[in-house]
Amino acid sequence: MTEAQKPAFPAVSIECAHAMLTQPGSMFELGEAEVNGVKLKVWKNAPPTLGHVFDLAAAFGAREYLVFEDERATVAAFQVAAKTFALRLMADGVKPGDRIAVIMRNLPEWPVAFWAGVLAGAIVTPLNAWWTGPELEYGLKDSGTSILIVDSERYERVREHVGKCPAIRRIYVSRLREEVADPMVERLESVVGGANDWKNLTPSGENPFPLRQPDDDVAIFYTSGTTGKPKGAVISHRNIISNMFNSASAQARAFLRRGEAPPAPDPNGPQKASLISVPFFHATGCFAVMIPFMMAGNKLVMQRKWDTDLALPLIAKERITHVGGVPTIAWQILEHPRVNDYDLSSLEGISYGGAPAAPELVKRIKEQFPLATPGQGWGMTETSATAVSNGAEDYERKPASCGVPAVTGEAKIVGSDGMEAPRGEVGELWYKGPVVVRGYWQNPESTAETFVDGWVKTGDLAKMDEEGFIYIVDRAKDMLIRGGENIYCVEVENALYDHPTVMDAAVIGRPHQTLGEEPLAVVHLKPGARATSDELRHHCAQKIAAFKVPVDVIFWPETLPRNANGKIVKKELKARIEQLRS
Repeated sequence: MTEAQKPAFPAVSIECAHAMLTQPGSMFELGEAEVNGVKLKVWKNAPPTLGHVFDLAAAFGAREYLVFEDERATVAAFQVAAKTFALRLMADGVKPGDRIAVIMRNLPEWPVAFWAGVLAGAIVTPLNAWWTGPELEYGLKDSGTSILIVDSERYERVREHVGKCPAIRRIYVSRLREEVADPMVERLESVVGGANDWKNLTPSGENPFPLRQPDDDVAIFYTSGTTGKPKGAVISHRNIISNMFNSASAQARAFLRRGEAPPAPDPNGPQKASLISVPFFHATGCFAVMIPFMMAGNKLVMQRKWDTDLALPLIAKERITHVGGVPTIAWQILEHPRVNDYDLSSLEGISYGGAPAAPELVKRIKEQFPLATPGQGWGMTETSATAVSNGAEDYERKPASCGVPAVTGEAKIVGSDGMEAPRGEVGELWYKGPVVVRGYWQNPESTAETFVDGWVKTGDLAKMDEEGFIYIVDRAKDMLIRGGENIYCVEVENALYDHPTVMDAAVIGRPHQTLGEEPLAVVHLKPGARATSDELRHHCAQKIAAFKVPVDVIFWPETLPRNANGKIVKKELKARIEQLRS
């Protein structure tokens, strides 16, 4: 089909595309289920549990799955390691519903620990590897963890706190640097060996793993805690698998929107490969990357930590097809002075979320990588990662939008009066669907505040256009009020991002005697770029109302402080600015 023969975009509406996707007999056929007392649209043909997902991956046993520096493991070798460790956990007395904690940086052992817990029927509880010792102690005590699986760095951080966590009865440490005289502690390698050894493990002839149901609890993922103590979102098999089907259906929808039939799944097609830049303990890293890549027999390549200098040659060497994480990572690739020195032609997709993305970013991606599909989305731990997505031509057409819900999901904008707001008006985003978790671990008060009849009150301020595309305006608790006028920080940040010199931007409130507060911008410029405060303020004034324009701009010498999930931590940024001024 020539360019002239292609139908005008969009060829079909979102509603029509969803109807075509979900026809009876199709992969994305809809069903209905009652989940926690609420009737929901669900994916009729989805695997019922993660155990079924694990079994499906066996068809790709010979393919490479995990790559970390000089360590490589196939799907088959990884699965034997996971089963071996699951049997050990069961021998340790782990039974369905027990909590096992995983605290590691992205290492090949992380997926082994996760899947071993899943197979044993446990509730796997990954904790943030960036947390301090007291924060980790909080997570271990709050979850009632009985088995702890850590890497050596995290063990050193948490070892003095273990005594305050009486439920812990066993600790497995990966890459232990020295022997530990503690009968509770054992090297993980003594059970499964290192990643290069997994191919030599002998598979068990038995499969004694407990049977689970779609709505059984399988994981607890803690919220990032940017506005208070982290809360443990309790996640089911259905939540995770629904997220995977949401993502796959959104990719298929993009073909229908342009008037093309989605390609049929091809198990013998070329292998996809992702250079993962988000941590596995984040819902995106685990549910949107780690699990679906295993099920499809695709490759995951890890770095010790994200490093653009090392990432570019790694993309070329491993023929990486997908990168992403947060928008800053995409910018760092695009703006790297040696981006054209490497063969990056394998890239097919660059997607991100978790932070505001400048509308200019999608254009830059298409200019640098014309064959790659850009995409962004919105989600939260409480929606088991991505709930709303925007990709391909829709994203190019509406680069400020995070997209539309999958066909199993519903979204609405709720005003301050508690009623659904008209299209175009700002209110709180509520979301409903099979990706929404049942609540917070042993926290009925916060659960009742956040979850209502299957809806999650997201705390994000948003608006919806006539086509149903959602635009995140700000976090409800992060909005500034200047002299009675609401200022949505994301709107101001997007205006800053639209300036060609700006790599990173955050807008925070500065106290004002009569106005209450006023907007202050903090920016990190692209390599070699120069700009002045007046220049950036003038640029903003051409795009937003005068009362929204930052009163000043602070130039930050490095990437703005973020938590492990990639979100700018404004509380820390404010503290560091106050420290500089004192």
